[in-house]
Amino acid sequence: MQFVKFKRPLGLLSLMSVLAFSSCSTDDDGELAVNDSAVITVENIIEGKSLSQSGTFQNAGSSPVLNPGESTSFSFYAGKGQTISFAAMYGKSYDLFFAPANPGIKLYQDNGDPVTGNVSSQIRLWDNGTRVNQAPAAPFTPPGTAETTPKNIMEVALSTPASQLLKAELTFEGGTKFTLKLTNTSGGTANETPISAGVWTVSHSSGSTLLKEDPIFTPGKLSANGLTDLAETGKLTALTQYLTGITGPNSPFSPVLVVVYSGNESPIFKTGENDRGQGLKELSQQGNADVLANFLKTQSGVKEVFVLKDPANTVLKPRIDGKNGGKVSQTISARKGDRIALVTMYGQSNDWFAATMNNGVDGSTRGDISSIMGLFDSGTLVSSYPGAHIGSQPAQTESLPVQQLANPNPFNTLPSLPQMIKVTIQ
Repeated sequence: MQFVKFKRPLGLLSLMSVLAFSSCSTDDDGELAVNDSAVITVENIIEGKSLSQSGTFQNAGSSPVLNPGESTSFSFYAGKGQTISFAAMYGKSYDLFFAPANPGIKLYQDNGDPVTGNVSSQIRLWDNGTRVNQAPAAPFTPPGTAETTPKNIMEVALSTPASQLLKAELTFEGGTKFTLKLTNTSGGTANETPISAGVWTVSHSSGSTLLKEDPIFTPGKLSANGLTDLAETGKLTALTQYLTGITGPNSPFSPVLVVVYSGNESPIFKTGENDRGQGLKELSQQGNADVLANFLKTQSGVKEVFVLKDPANTVLKPRIDGKNGGKVSQTISARKGDRIALVTMYGQSNDWFAATMNNGVDGSTRGDISSIMGLFDSGTLVSSYPGAHIGSQPAQTESLPVQQLANPNPFNTLPSLPQMIKVTIQ
């Protein structure tokens, strides 16, 4: 068998040479750039937590215990649909504790107005189920006898209702801030008792659903997560550690706007300058990137504009229960001398956004650029506590220059931005 060699037509060879040459370009330093295309990837890496806030309270005096007639208070932030929960030991018992029924004390009326005044009627007394309860006439001699087999938590009733032993009063401080004052009112009753220091929590909400309706205890189930220490001895350490571990940010990022451009300034915003009315306000307040994208497409020097949406959720959700957070990617065309910038709303805020700092990055940049991302306040709405931004009324407008938020942010609640969002160019 003979093999016949075929000559490649000269025209085809010439065409391939032209194509090969056209796929390369020479940069400003005379170096050959083989490919100007790159893939930019943005990922939400927030480890989503169940609680937006948690803390402790105690008597401000020499002893943390609230004796009859003594009071303490603590402040917190909550939006419509969120509640406040707490727990403290009924001191003259072996394992009883005060707490509102789950999911906690309601903070807003159905019409959106904040709840204020006496809310003691929502307080209950609960048996932790780990110590044998004393007989009514028996002398109180701690620590008492442990239950042979722990019992499920259940509500108990004394001759004096819990609401008459511990008084709870809500004050609305404006925005989404509340203060809860607790007073030991058991003095002179048949159930006079000291009340221990305690813990408090506010759950994140998703729409009208609380992410954690039973952060401290669940009636009908065994005590867990350090509650027994509080119910039996008034000690908070174990329960506080547990609650701290499930407290933190749980925010999505909005669809991401990516722009490739030329020039010495970002076409999106400038720190120290008020919102330009070109669409940044809509992005920072509502997560709507389309207005700004449409404007940028009309500007000279702008080469490419993309709005990246998670195909499953539109927004980029945080990591939950070990599952990866939202992630989007886009192929862009950018070479040395071009600039790349991106911007996305921090979802649990009134008008905060994450963006590349300064004038973006050079088009030839490759690798992880998360360290050059910053968190900014667009200055168009009064800032509220992250995770409690849906208040009883629309946020108050303001007209201030765009500013980068300090780390930590004004409420000292968020980690640094590279711990929340990852951006790579490959």
